[in-house]
Amino acid sequence: MARVVDLITYPVKGCAGIPSASADLTPAGLAHDRSFLVVRGDGVFRSQRTDPVLATVRPEVSPDGRQLTLRAPDIEPLHIDVDRTGPRTGVEMFGTPYRAIDQGSTAADWLSDVLGSRSRLVRVPPDHDRVTDGLHPGTSHFADSSAVHLISRATLDALNTRITAVGGTPVPMDRFRPNIVVDGWDEPHTEDHAHRIAIGDTELGFTKHAVRCAVTLIDQQTGTKKGPDPLRTLATYRRIPKGGVTLGSKYSVLRPGHLTLGTTCTATTLTTPVA
Repeated sequence: MARVVDLITYPVKGCAGIPSASADLTPAGLAHDRSFLVVRGDGVFRSQRTDPVLATVRPEVSPDGRQLTLRAPDIEPLHIDVDRTGPRTGVEMFGTPYRAIDQGSTAADWLSDVLGSRSRLVRVPPDHDRVTDGLHPGTSHFADSSAVHLISRATLDALNTRITAVGGTPVPMDRFRPNIVVDGWDEPHTEDHAHRIAIGDTELGFTKHAVRCAVTLIDQQTGTKKGPDPLRTLATYRRIPKGGVTLGSKYSVLRPGHLTLGTTCTATTLTTPVA
């Protein structure tokens, strides 16, 4: 029987994940997930693709979302009251424009010091109306695409079996930055063909396979680049026709609710797994 074994929220896109024993699942994903975004001076978002040190920034959001704390090595923590009503400013993510609420000069100065380049912190506004694509369209805050990223332990185990078979070092789950980790599915890549997943009183709808990028080469504890795995090994068996490699799947939220570790997952198959 498959169960949830990890729940991870990423309050600031690109920064460290925060594990929890329980979390509310909203239409836009786990509560507070990717609700903040770090942007350059021109409003274009920053990610670990270009700023791997983001992985060392650990955010904490109060349950009501009104306070944010950021911690990073060798610098005093930042504590701010979250602005949720201020004027909107334009930001850009993957070439798409969005509106966001700037969190002020104190947060901007702190992040600029950490990243060594002018940066600002913005938050998703209450009237954010982003619509995401995929088999089951939905919404999300500043996630790459869909609201929830799910991977099973069986999928990671299958990858690491291939890596170690040629003398490589296994990669940890955090390289893939999932929101939900499931254990108990016998077959790896079950998430590739799960049409819908019922987790307790919630339900997820499959949108697309998760195409992997260079972020998977970043050590999430140190913010330094490793490699060449997992991308090298994924390229031997997880290529897709349009280019790139995949591992894990993205989901929209069909029925919000509350999630806890140990909750049973029931999946309905739709298609066959990626070969």
